[in-house]
Amino acid sequence: MKAVYKKYKHHYRDNLKLATPVMISQLGHTLVQASDSVIVGHFAGTVCLAAVSLVNSIFVIPMIIGLGISYGVTPLIAQNNGRKDYAECGRLLSNSLFINLICGAILFGVLFLGSIYALNHLHQSPEVVEQAKPFLTLLGLSLIPMLIFNTFKQFAEGLGFTKQAMVISVIGNILNICVGIILVKGLFGIKPMGVRGVGYSTLIDRCLMAIVMSAYVFRSENFKVYLKTFAIKNINYLRSIQILRIGTPIALQYTFELSAFSGAAIMIGSISLVQQAAHQVAINLASMTYMISSGIAAAATIKTGNYFGVKDHKGLRSSAISNYHIVIAFMVFTALLFSLGSPYLPYIYTTDKAVIIVASQLLIIAAVFQIFDGTQVVGLGILRGMGDVNIPTISTFLAYWVVGLPVGYYLGIELSWGVKGIWYGLVLGLMVSSALMFFRFQSISRRHEVKATS
Repeated sequence: MKAVYKKYKHHYRDNLKLATPVMISQLGHTLVQASDSVIVGHFAGTVCLAAVSLVNSIFVIPMIIGLGISYGVTPLIAQNNGRKDYAECGRLLSNSLFINLICGAILFGVLFLGSIYALNHLHQSPEVVEQAKPFLTLLGLSLIPMLIFNTFKQFAEGLGFTKQAMVISVIGNILNICVGIILVKGLFGIKPMGVRGVGYSTLIDRCLMAIVMSAYVFRSENFKVYLKTFAIKNINYLRSIQILRIGTPIALQYTFELSAFSGAAIMIGSISLVQQAAHQVAINLASMTYMISSGIAAAATIKTGNYFGVKDHKGLRSSAISNYHIVIAFMVFTALLFSLGSPYLPYIYTTDKAVIIVASQLLIIAAVFQIFDGTQVVGLGILRGMGDVNIPTISTFLAYWVVGLPVGYYLGIELSWGVKGIWYGLVLGLMVSSALMFFRFQSISRRHEVKATS
């Protein structure tokens, strides 16, 4: 162990320094949904909590599509910054903002139509659907400012500036919780809004975050040299396609994984209201650890992109492996936390005893898949930094939609194992994805290392 630590010590330090703010910032996306669930669960009841679960299971897919596309600029920024091509970084920012604005508008349109039509055909409880419709519309509208925020966040993080987005995310989440409680419960003379209250608080929070993050980038001296080429005239077809060639597969990777979990939520909703609410509790907690791991993955993308840009393939491998070590250590810790805390953690969300019992059982299953969830997302991050996105996209589809979800359906619905059977299938999907990403990284990195030494 000492020899391993000595070998990777400086990589651990560099990667953690870069990853820690990103982890906290990434966690912010999930904390918005988690805080919505906590507020509604305590102040609006089980029906409203089930409505939040239903909406989040639908909203997470467009959200991840938008985030994935916005991530497409990060490895390009990291690679060009490694080559000291600062002008190209500014041009990439112009195109990224243009793409993300269009993407946000389209996704809002899809969700708006979904709130009108699709929710009526998912075989959910009528009282849940009634609460879900306005909430889905408000979350859909919040996608536009969220993607503006993420445009400037990914630009800054690609250049190694990660702390400011973290600070904005933390303050934004505190604001979201405070405003959410006021609107849901109806304080200071405001009429109680129920589920709509957390929809409005999320929209307000994301608008303010977009304004502050963009102001930081434009006003900071750190970015002056890069922003000289930020202009509408630098928006062009070829550069936008370059971003989309990376961003679209990233979006699909996230979509294949999280849509499997969303599909699982819809299947669970057809079983019972209690199991649907319990799934929302457990998946919220598991999503937090996933988003922290995705922060490690984002840092791995940046460092890998830097090394790849200057063709330091030995350094790339060492940095990548150190990120695997970091995420495994973190996920072992969270697995223990979920195992030991399973009887108590659900109380954060609800006091419904039936929901708590089922959620406690699901947290034990979540503990099992922690390491696989962490290693697969870090593997994807490393491969993105190397510009390898197409094969990993196919791998994620196979892992979740050919293996995970069908097995979950068979165990949970056909064999009547219920929510636990569906979750067992998701565990298998994560295991397959983790293995495929690691073997892909080993193959490509060793190939590049051999070429560099020959």
